[in-house]
This record gives sequence, structure tokens and C-alpha cells, in this order.
Amino acid sequence: MSNAVNNGVWSGTWVAERLGVELVGDDTLTGMLGLALRRNPKRAHLLVSHVLGKHVPQSPTVVHGHGLALGHRVRALLGAEAADAVVLGYAETATGLGHSVADGLGGAPYLHSTRRPVAGVATAGGFEESHSHATSHLLLPEDPALLVGDGPLVLVDDEFSTGNTVLNTVRDLHARYPRRRYVVVALVDMRSAADAGRLEDFAREIGARVDLVAAASGTVRLPEGVLEKGQALVASHEAESAAEGRTSAAGTSGLVAQFPAPLEGVAVTHLHHVRVDLGWPQGLPDGGRHGFTQAHREALDAALPAMGARLAEAIPEGASRVLVLGFEELMYAPLRLARELEHLVPAEVRYSTTTRSPVLAVDDPGYAIRSRIVFPAHDDPADGPGERYAYNVAGAGFDAVVAVVDSVADTAALHAPDGLLATLAAHIPHVVLAVVPSYVPAPLYVPDLPEESPMLPEPLRGPAFSSYPPEEVGWLLQDLSDVTLEAPTEEREEAIQSGGAHYAESLPVEYQPSDQYQRLFHAALETSAARIAQAVGVVTETVIAERSPRPVLVSLARAGTPVGVLMRRWARYRHGLDLPHYAVSIVRGRGIDANALRWLAAHHDPRDVVFVDGWTGKGAITRELAAAIEEFEAAGGAAGFDPEIAVLADPGSCVRTYGTREDFLIPSACLNSTVSGLISRTVLRADLVGPDDFHGAKFYRELAGADVSVAFLDAVAARFDEVADAVAGAVKELLAADRTPTWEGWAAVERISEEYGIHDVNLVKPGVGETTRVLLRRVPWKILARAGAGADLDHVRLLAEQRGVPVEEVGELPYTCVGLIHPQYTRGATGADGRAVSV
Repeated sequence: MSNAVNNGVWSGTWVAERLGVELVGDDTLTGMLGLALRRNPKRAHLLVSHVLGKHVPQSPTVVHGHGLALGHRVRALLGAEAADAVVLGYAETATGLGHSVADGLGGAPYLHSTRRPVAGVATAGGFEESHSHATSHLLLPEDPALLVGDGPLVLVDDEFSTGNTVLNTVRDLHARYPRRRYVVVALVDMRSAADAGRLEDFAREIGARVDLVAAASGTVRLPEGVLEKGQALVASHEAESAAEGRTSAAGTSGLVAQFPAPLEGVAVTHLHHVRVDLGWPQGLPDGGRHGFTQAHREALDAALPAMGARLAEAIPEGASRVLVLGFEELMYAPLRLARELEHLVPAEVRYSTTTRSPVLAVDDPGYAIRSRIVFPAHDDPADGPGERYAYNVAGAGFDAVVAVVDSVADTAALHAPDGLLATLAAHIPHVVLAVVPSYVPAPLYVPDLPEESPMLPEPLRGPAFSSYPPEEVGWLLQDLSDVTLEAPTEEREEAIQSGGAHYAESLPVEYQPSDQYQRLFHAALETSAARIAQAVGVVTETVIAERSPRPVLVSLARAGTPVGVLMRRWARYRHGLDLPHYAVSIVRGRGIDANALRWLAAHHDPRDVVFVDGWTGKGAITRELAAAIEEFEAAGGAAGFDPEIAVLADPGSCVRTYGTREDFLIPSACLNSTVSGLISRTVLRADLVGPDDFHGAKFYRELAGADVSVAFLDAVAARFDEVADAVAGAVKELLAADRTPTWEGWAAVERISEEYGIHDVNLVKPGVGETTRVLLRRVPWKILARAGAGADLDHVRLLAEQRGVPVEEVGELPYTCVGLIHPQYTRGATGADGRAVSV
């Protein structure tokens, strides 16, 4: 199926004989093209390229080589002007070809049109492709200046049939970004003499030079009435196929009977595939949808050997024929991966991509489309659901297929029983999935700030402040590492409860866990990592779906910061997004750091900011943040901040955006700074924090030997692949559910406060996380544990035993556990039940 001539039979013979269509040209032309019939009311025939890598699997070296050769010719044509050239490719068929031409031009900047709107990205132009089944093209460059300039614009398509698409493109772009020279590039130029004359007339009209470069040229002679005859032939053949029961693996008419039936023992509804993490470089675009520069090309070239090696490891030993299957507009990344794989495995490697284009399949050596598989669209297209196709894949003798999609298309539909992966698995023994992160440009935000706004410092970052890598989080804090702020727990408790000090004016002495406690932490992490990963995925997907397509994550230091980092990692893993992430201070009774809000408003759109925390207890911080944002705006601060917190766990039912409402152990609650980047609690004290300062915190560099901050993150992120499908299902249910907060946690705290004679609800700390923090930082009176609570409370029981705090089992408790602080803390005081308070 890789050649236009098979066993001496040209792959356009079937159509030519039945419709009288003639392909006029030399052997080069007929060696590159075959013919097929479109299932399209606008045009009967389809020119099927055997060197493009779209409908016909071909050697990736051959496909890339044709684009490179065209690029070399353009560079020779332009001479010195080539240095200023910009290349524009056409979606979907020529996106990879355009990339390859840009490569051959010496690394020219590249952009391709797209049929996928991207929220938040401004349109720089658009045009229509009149004969296509999907006509609207958008231009969405990340850099608005990409199309501005007087250098040559090189337009690349797979074929020129009439030249209408090129005319529409140049007309639109020349009106916006006029220039003196255009170069039109194609594999084949099939225009009639009249169509060629129209392009020349248009060039004179706009006063620009237009050159044309093609690998081959010729014409198609169409008899009168060919459209109607072609439609009748398609209808007749499909009716015949349906009557004979010839169906595709997805149950849709189109797979011809002469090819083998689906593999014995492979059930389409029980898909087995291998998922490979490519290790795609951070920040590298998946293609030219938003622009692709020489720097991007160099980053891809550097990463390809390692990515190719990962794919090679997934190819079964003994495979003799392997297909790398790209996805619609995503052609270049799979092409380069396929070319790399071609050098690494002994198998014959071929490359093609899926398509929107509906084409009749006929099992005949004289026909270019021998088979098709049909599956539902899996990238939530703007034009709604519909069929998608892969041609000449079924029955082609492939032992393995590597399906390469972008993360936007890695949806439940891809993995469904009738989806692409299941359809491939029905015909090919070994299916590998590789997901390339979908690149989304950062939105341009220009703040409206008063001239007298004070200058605020840039965020602190690791390794100078915190053990997190610098890109993971920026701390909107001031470094108080050289200030002595720690006090014994009992002294702090007395001062806080007597009203002599606020809890944020000092720090507890950092708890140094015993070996036994460290072992407990690691055991808890091993047990709960997948559970946490799923909650991270759910809350991140909910934020992206409902709050902002490119949110700015702002974690509440410090319990929220590991969660913010994990959400950032999920967004990159699943969507290719490099989300900004900052940590800010919020203090109960004092509000959020207003200077941190001012900094955020100066650098980002407040509407994109999503506040992140680890968990909710009774909802005190939720209420604190809402009140603080209201006060900030009332004082003249920037409007637009949404006070709703996104949390990993919401056992108190205090928020709408959460990963789960279960009260379970999040291991980051087990430790203090050593699981939070070695950063202390935040500090707010008048003699240390001035009116134009961020709140403060300490970096405990001396605890580096006990630090597990990055290990915790890595352990959870390593489970992302494992939970991806579960996340997709959970998010679908969650988005359709009523998530109105019930505040049942607050009600439970009030009941417990009354029952135990504690008349300050701030001394009731509900949930596993809050109870753990009480045991580490305060002097608790007792712990209430839900009867039957298991391993989630092992660390709580151990800490309570070490500190002499009684644990009381309670039959009906909405949380797994609750920590109680006695309202009249004194050494030897008695509690409401007459027993001594443990200290």
C-alpha cells in the first residue's frame, strides 16, 4: 500500500475506468498520486498522495525528505531573503509538510492554520477552503508579530487543485500584513491553465511577486457530470458493502471483506494498550498551531533520541512492521518520532495520520484507499461529534501501532469501546499510546494599576528559598530565616489563649519525626499515592473546565503549596500547560496578604487566579478568604479575584471545587516543613512586616537531610497514568452533580463544641489534616476518632501516644477524627469531664 503503483497496477485505475477521470502528467506524478472517491457533495475524486503520510502509510524518512527537498528549493529561490521568510502550512493535511519545508528552509519560523479554536488566543486571520469537508481555517499565533514584516511568506499545501485556497489566504493576509513576496509550495500542482492565470492576475493586482515551487505537476481531466456519477458510484458501492455485512471494527460500514476479520480473542470492549510517557520537553509546542521557532526545533531535536528510545522499548520483540499513527493536525511530532523510531528498531516503520476526510474504501490494487477504520471524534471538536477515519491501516500487516495524540484529544472517547484505540486493537496485535502535551499560549494581560502603587519584590524561589525547583512555585513572602521566631509549644499555647499573642506572631519548634514516624509516613504515602493522584487530577480538571482554561494557581502557604505544585504537574502532564503557581500567606483573623494580591494583580488577570489549599476542616479559612477579598476590593484593590478555594479534600462540604469529599490521610499533613519545601508557617508581626512588605516565613535549610518534599510530589505524580481514566469518569460525574456546599462540617463542629464544653469553635480541629497539625503544633486535650477508622489514623495514634494525648473513639462522627484544644490551657488543668488535661 506504500506505492502509487502496486504489482504494475496504478492505484488510480479503478476510478479512471469507472468515471473517465484522467491524470495527465509524467511518471513522477503517477508515482506520487493515486485516486479515490470522496464521500463529499462538493467534489467526486480525491488525489491520494503516497508521500504525504496522511492516507497512505509511508516511510517517515520519505515523507520528511520530500518536505526538506521542497524547503531546499525555496531557500535557493529566495537567496538572502530566506533569512526573513515565514512559513505557513494548511490544516489538516499539510501541517507536517509545512513543518518539513520550514526545516529545509534552515529553520524558518512556522505557523499552520487550524480548525480548532483555542480559548484566550486571538485570531490573526482566517480563510475558507471551498471544496473541503471542513472549511474554516484559523490563524492563532502566540506572537502577534509573527505574520508582521516584509520578508517572504511561504505558503505550503499538499496539492494545488484550483488555487482558490491560496487566493483566499493571500487576500486575507495581504489586507492585514502586506508584503512584497509570496512563495507557494506544494507536492503537486494540478491547476488548469486558466487557474494558473488567475493567480498571476491576482499577484499583479496586489503588486506582489508570487512564485510557485512543486515537486510534480500535471492536470486532472474530468468528464461532464463526474460529480453526479461519483456520488452514485459511492452510494452504490456502500449499499453493496452494507448488504454483504462488510463493516469496520467500530461497526461502521467501510472495512472491506477481503481483509482479515478482527483479531481472534481481542474484544473491542476490553481494550489493552501500552501507554508511554514520552518525556516531552516542558514548554515545547506540540506543533505549529501557535507558532514554531528555531529554538523550538532545537529543543525537539535534542529530546528526540530519548523519546524515540522510550517508544522503541514499547515495541514487542519480533515485530516486523510498525505503524506510527498521528492525529489529524498533529502530523509533525508523530513524523519526527516515527523517523527516530525508524533508526532504533529492526522493524519496517511506516507513518500516517487519522483524518476528518470521508473517503470510500475499495479493496482493489487499482484503488488508493484499500481499507478504512471508523471511530468517533475524540477531541471534543468545535463542530460537534462526528466520524473520524484511518485509511490503509486495517489489513496492512502491522504487528504494532503507536498512536500519537495531543492531550486535548486524550479523552474518554479515545478510550471508549468504539474509540480509536479499541478499533486499532481489533486489527493490530500491539497498541501503544503516546500523548504529546497540547501547547496553549499564555494570555497577554496588561494590568491597570495606579501610578503610585509601591514596587513589590519578585517572588522567592528555590533553591535560595525552599527546596522546590524554581519553576514549581514562587513564594510571595519575605525571608525571615535569620530571625529567631520559635517558642516551646506550651509557652505559645499559653500566650495565644491568654490573648497576649496571635498564633502567627511566632513559630512552634519544628517537630523532628522519629524513625518510626518516618516509616509510617512512607508507608502512608505508598498506600495513598494513587488516591491523592486521582484527587489532584479531579480538582485540576474541574478548575480548567469551570474556572479558567489557563488558571494562575495561588496556594495558601504552606499546606496548600504541595497541592498547588501537584495541580501544576497534572496540568502539564494532561494538557501541556505550564501554569504559573505562587504561594501566599493567609492568617486567621488577619486575612490574606494584601500586598501579595497587589503583586498578582500587577502580573496576571485576577479572574484567572484560583486559590488552592490542601483540605477544608470546618471552613474557617474559606470564610476568611471571602471576607479578605471583599475587604481588599472595598479598599480600592483590583477587582476580579474569585474567593472560592479549590482543595484536594473537602470533608467539611465548604467549597464547590474539590478532588474528593472523603476525609482521608494526605501524607503531606503528617509532616511540617520537611514535606513543604522546608518552609515554615507564615509569620505576621508588626515589627517584622511593614505596610508594603509581604508576610514572612523561614527556610529551614538545616533540615535538608530530612526533606521529603520533592519525593512526596514525585511519588504522587508517578501515579498519574494509573488514575487518568478514573479521573476522566469522576470529573464527568462531578461536573454534572450538585456541589453546593452544605457546611455540614461547621455544623458538626458546633455540636462537638457544645457537647465537650468548648465554646470557641477555633479550638475544634476537624479532619485528619487539622488533627495532625494540632498534634504537631499545639497542645491538644484529646482526639476524637471515628469508630472503626483504620490505617488513615495510624500516624495520629502514634503522635498522640508520644505526646500523652488520649484518643476517644466516637460512634457517629462526620470526620475520620477531630482534635480538641482545651479552652483554658494551664498545666494540670481539668477538662469538662473532670479529667486532667494532658500536656
